[in-house]
This record gives sequence, structure tokens and C-alpha cells, in this order.
Amino acid sequence: MIINSLLDTDLYKFTMMQVVLHRFPGAAVEYRFKCRIKGGVPVDLRPYAQEIREEIQHYCSLRFKPEELCYLQNLRFMKTDFIEFLKIFQLNCNFVKVDDSKEELEIIIHGPWLHTILFEVPLLAIISEIYFCRNYPSPDYKEGRNRLRDKIKYLKQQRLGPKFKFSDFGTRRRFSHDWHAEVIHTLKEELPNNLSGTSNVFFAKELGITPMGTMAHEFLQACQTLGPRIVYSQQFAFQCWADEYRGDLGIALSDIYTTDAFLNDFDLYFCKLFDGARQDSGDPIIWGERLIEHYKKMRIDPRTKTLVFSDNLTFPRAVELYKRFKDRTNPAFGIGTDLTNDLGYQRLQLVLKMTECNGHPVAKLSDSPEKTICQDAGYLAYLKQVFKVE
Repeated sequence: MIINSLLDTDLYKFTMMQVVLHRFPGAAVEYRFKCRIKGGVPVDLRPYAQEIREEIQHYCSLRFKPEELCYLQNLRFMKTDFIEFLKIFQLNCNFVKVDDSKEELEIIIHGPWLHTILFEVPLLAIISEIYFCRNYPSPDYKEGRNRLRDKIKYLKQQRLGPKFKFSDFGTRRRFSHDWHAEVIHTLKEELPNNLSGTSNVFFAKELGITPMGTMAHEFLQACQTLGPRIVYSQQFAFQCWADEYRGDLGIALSDIYTTDAFLNDFDLYFCKLFDGARQDSGDPIIWGERLIEHYKKMRIDPRTKTLVFSDNLTFPRAVELYKRFKDRTNPAFGIGTDLTNDLGYQRLQLVLKMTECNGHPVAKLSDSPEKTICQDAGYLAYLKQVFKVE
């Protein structure tokens, strides 16, 4: 089976789950799945529906092992009551519907947020591995290793020193679990001074490297219905996060309502409260310049803040951004699919995004229009009006 540990997911799922337990335990949500390839062409995954169902059944049979709970408990931002909750936690496959009777494979997750939040990343990893293993039963690992070796050689040739830091962010669209393991192990051996960690908690534990992550879009999306008024929902989300973690995990996600709306809400209070921000859509150079200028406007030295770039990165792109910003701020990089799924095959654009919370639509207004997520056109138009998005 593909997923054999509940830790085989991204750290931000656990950090968000802890907030949900403490602040929104009664929230009910819906997630919907989409799969495309470059150009927006749908991929027919219906032939794999039964296998996906079987993998979900297996995933839902897993429980946290004592050594896994001990590992989580040793992360200083994880609280005792959350670990106690995880001791009795088990996923319920009845919350996941896999329907292959329509033109495209439809996957809908519906249920309590606290009990569905851990589905997204492993489910995407399951779908990705099934697709690639069925379509490429004899993978060209030699090509994959050559490509990885070329990436490592390129980075070494840049002579950037240990200040250039990147993390593996590649769980959800990886080629396979085993290839993911090999990639991280190789990076740890070859680039020990540059690899700052991995978003994958299982591999962080197994390889003794730092787990990386704070919040995802779904957290800010859900706050559209859980907060006081939509216009304050972003500030509400950031305040809830700060109240929960009291200075830990201080990287704010900046593109839930576009950067313009983020900067309007990210006032002096939040600029001082958070360690930095993460870019996940739009032009990273424009974003970086705007954040630096914003910090200066707030009379904060940008060199004391971290800017995390994580949108479709490669090593050459990360190096370009590092050279541009390294003397004016503290850039860091999360690199995903280009590391964990680069064997020469066409990659899938897999997403499983929250579309409802407590029966109301939620949305993501991305800096990249193609990444905007919403099932309700009327609500999307309303959100654009509230946050003054063109």
C-alpha cells in the first residue's frame, strides 16, 4: 500500500489541525478534487477509481504509533491535549466519496474539519503514485537520478554557501513514496548545508531533518465563515494563529485574497508579530519587492524578516531570487514537484481544495488567476468586491 504512516503528510496539516481542535472543533467542511495537465486538459483517472478507494480504506485503518506521537510531542509548538487527541484519532472513509460515473473522476470530502483535514495531502500522493505506476510500470530511475544529480551539480557550482536554504515541499505530487525517500536522502547527503528541511513529517522523523510548514490556504478560507465579517477574515485568521502559537510558526501566507489585500491587512502589528510571509502565486520578483517596500514603510528592517518562495520553483529560479534578495531580506525556498517528480514524464496538476465551510462557499483569490478556487460565481464576485480585487 502507498501510505503506511499517518505522519506521511505535510507538517502544516498538523499545525492547522491543532488550531481547529482548540478553536473550531465543530466546523464542517467540503473539499473537491481536480486534475489537469499543462494547458488545463483534464486527465481521465476513472480507470483507477477502485484502486484509489482501496488505498483510502487502508489509509483510514492507520493509527498513530507511540513513537510517532512521541516525535510530534517533541515539537515545541505541539500541545499535550492535541497529542492526547491524536492517540484516539482515526480517519473515517465514509467522509470521502470517489465517483467514476461522470465524465471526470469526482472526489468529494465532506465532514467535520477536525476529522477530514488529514485527507488532502496523502490522497493526492496516492492518486499521483497510482497514475504514474500504472502508466510507467518500469520507471526510468536512471534518468531521474541523472536529473537530480544535474540539479545538485548546478547548485554546487553556484557557490552560494550555507546561507542559501531550501526545503522539500514535494509530497502531494511526488512520483512515488520510495522515489521521494531517495530524493530527500540524496539531497541530505549532497547538500547538507543547504537543505533546511522537508514539509513531510514522516521523512523528517526518519532522516533526522527539520519538519517545515505553518499554514495553508484552507485555514484562511475557512475563516471566511468562522470569523466576524468577511472583510476582517484575513486579520482574524492571523490573530487566531498568533494566539495559538505565541510566536512560533510565524510565516504568514500572503495570497488568499491577492497580495494587495494581504498588504492592506498586514499592518504594523502583524509585521512585527510574524517572522515573514510566504509567496505561492503571482510574480515572485514583484511580490518580493513589494514586501520589502512594505516593511520599510512600516519602519521595519526587511533584513530581519524571512520571505519564503514556494510557487512552482526550480533550483535556477530559486538561485535567481536568492541573488536578487539576499542582501535586502532573508529569502528561503520550498521546492516541490521539480524535485520529487522529475523522471522525464509529464506532470499532473493535482489539487484538492476546500470549497465550503459550515455550508457556505469559501474561495481563494490567487495572484495567479488560474489558481483561483471557488464553486460559487456569485460568492466569488462578492469576495472580489469586498477585497477590491479587479
